[in-house]
Amino acid sequence: MAIYHCSIKIVSRGKGKSAVAAAAYRAGELIKNEYDGITHDYTSKGGVVARAILLPEYAPPEYQDRTTLWNAVEKIEKAKNAQLAREIEIGIPAELTYMQQLNLVHEFVRKNFVDKGMCADVCIHDKGDGNPHAHILLTMRPIEQDGTWGAKQRKEYTLDENGNKIYDPIKRQYQCKSVPATGWSEHSKVEEWRAAWAETANHFLEQAGHAERIDHRSDERQEIDIVPTVHLGVAAFQMERRGIVTERGDMNREAAVTNSEIRQLKVWISKLRDWLKTEIADKPPT
Repeated sequence: MAIYHCSIKIVSRGKGKSAVAAAAYRAGELIKNEYDGITHDYTSKGGVVARAILLPEYAPPEYQDRTTLWNAVEKIEKAKNAQLAREIEIGIPAELTYMQQLNLVHEFVRKNFVDKGMCADVCIHDKGDGNPHAHILLTMRPIEQDGTWGAKQRKEYTLDENGNKIYDPIKRQYQCKSVPATGWSEHSKVEEWRAAWAETANHFLEQAGHAERIDHRSDERQEIDIVPTVHLGVAAFQMERRGIVTERGDMNREAAVTNSEIRQLKVWISKLRDWLKTEIADKPPT
């Protein structure tokens, strides 16, 4: 059954992370970070079935190389607490074939990120455990049409009632504040991207003739009264597949039984409501 999963987080130098390390791990490659001299070797990592760098048409062609791209990101970001990359992890419907999954992920990335000026590093993982997923690393800065890195933020001067800039004699500069240059970090973008993934995945499922659909909304927002299941994880999934009962498997089986009873009760309540309407219509009020 197709399951919705889409998580979004930031790779930040301030939290001890690096874009080079993140890219090397997700691609299962060896990359040296020129910013700090550390080499990250994940060539022994398995399950990476596809790797691709997707770029805006005006990006420098050398950024097709993963090492060059992420070292360029590390170089352009000077701050010790700089946000280096945005990572989006998505669960891919297992009902689709490998090529359908690949085309689905690439179409989603191109329409929602690359066409907006971001460079994207896309890696698909599949260990054959029924949990295919993709890691998408995105640049925080846009690529300008001249091939250079754009700004994350821009200065906006504070103006007086006559529209003139206000000078601060203490700081010896005009008053200003930093505002986002792209809008990519706005909270509304998260909802937009999550909805776009559901829409794109459902389109591919429909085109492939599958009845399954995914929804980015929570069960509460969908007004679905069901008992949620828990994520099995790789170890529990493999044990269950070999016939070994696990605690998490039991929880999901109990949830399935409860949800089946809930659905039956809803059907019974619906029939009872229809019967009451009929009774009221047939009998005039006393």
